[in-house]
Amino acid sequence: MLADCRGFVVDLDGCVWQGDVLEPGAGETLTALHRAGRGVAFLTNNSRATGDDIRAKLHRLGLGWVEHALTPLEILGQVIAERFGPSRVLVIGSAELAAVVAAAGHEVLGVADFRAATVVAVGNDFDLSYERLAAASRAAAAGAPLVTPNVDPRLPIEDGDFLPGCGAIVAAVSAAAGVAPIVVGKPEPPLFQIALRRLALPAAQAAMVGDSVESDVAGGRGSGMRTVLYAPAGAPAGAAEVVVRSWTELARVAGLR
Repeated sequence: MLADCRGFVVDLDGCVWQGDVLEPGAGETLTALHRAGRGVAFLTNNSRATGDDIRAKLHRLGLGWVEHALTPLEILGQVIAERFGPSRVLVIGSAELAAVVAAAGHEVLGVADFRAATVVAVGNDFDLSYERLAAASRAAAAGAPLVTPNVDPRLPIEDGDFLPGCGAIVAAVSAAAGVAPIVVGKPEPPLFQIALRRLALPAAQAAMVGDSVESDVAGGRGSGMRTVLYAPAGAPAGAAEVVVRSWTELARVAGLR
């Protein structure tokens, strides 16, 4: 079914890895795709890492051939600039998120200066406090657009466990402020389009592989790609064009064995 597919755009958290552990068969199947001359790019909604960070992690986990890895941090500062011009941005999230905002030419504000914010950027914040949540909510309620890398509620980690994701924090800010967020990452089109450009492939010749119907399948479908749902526990009929329970099964439907 995917034997003629020339490229694969692949989600990471909950699909290729759980925390720092590769899913069974993921490394072998992905490497086989690469060796067969099929393009492979990785796309994650991680709000605390750049593409370089993700690529380095994949290399550490044995996928030293990986070239293309994208996160919403690649474009978040650019999106703010394009939509709102040079901005004073209250950042609730990681140092990496603040760095990409500053690199795009914006002024990064701390919580004490929330009233001066013209944009609020919220990522997953491992140092979240009530003060930080209140500052973001009040700035957004006062009219500063709320921008986020993603609205994924959970971050999968090892042994099937999870941490609250960026979306859990964004939901709290959105509810308190009474505003809807502007989402930069999946399922919105920009990252999918960049991944296809990196692979030099039209959408019709590529497949999106991921474990989330709302993020990966919806985004891939909206970008014109074929869609593959990685669902070890199974999935409802029609969730994606192809549903696989394992990476071994993906290798088979991709025509590798």
